[in-house]
Amino acid sequence: MKLKLRVLSCAAFGFFTAVSWQGATFAAEPGDAQAQIKRGQYLVGFGGCNDCHTPKVFTPQGPQPDASRLLSGHPSGAALPEFPAGIIGPDKWGAVTNNDLTAWFGPWGVSFTKNLTPDKKTGLGGWTADNFIKTMRTGKHLGDGRDILPPMPWSSLNVLSDDDLKAIFAYLQSVKPIENEVPQPIPPRM
Repeated sequence: MKLKLRVLSCAAFGFFTAVSWQGATFAAEPGDAQAQIKRGQYLVGFGGCNDCHTPKVFTPQGPQPDASRLLSGHPSGAALPEFPAGIIGPDKWGAVTNNDLTAWFGPWGVSFTKNLTPDKKTGLGGWTADNFIKTMRTGKHLGDGRDILPPMPWSSLNVLSDDDLKAIFAYLQSVKPIENEVPQPIPPRM
């Protein structure tokens, strides 16, 4: 009888332990986190995020991403060139950009590329993966703020899986934080 009671007690303990552990969340193995960051780096490279979000240096081959300012967005102190009157319109140019490709002028006004580094004050350091996914899904800052402006291709990114968007976010959180306060968009001039 005692043996039967011990066996039943052990079985019950095992059953309840298994049931309670089913919902537990475990931290990703270090290799899994590294694989996620690598996947994010691949997607950021394939998506051309550096084309707009990394300031450029000028070389004999033209503008090249400045690795020391990787993904830091439009430089805070950079002056904008004059916009020629009448350059934007249905039968004219649809948009123009500065030489850095970090400021864009079009019918929406002027947009500046965001600092995507994990800097807590000026970048994505205070964001969560959920904030990032919501932003990419809705086209709105933090998912419910102002519209994300052209040329940001959020409508192409919103078709990526949550896992891919989490990988992109993990990579962005892994780069060097750079303090760079990007200006707010400038509305169109009427």
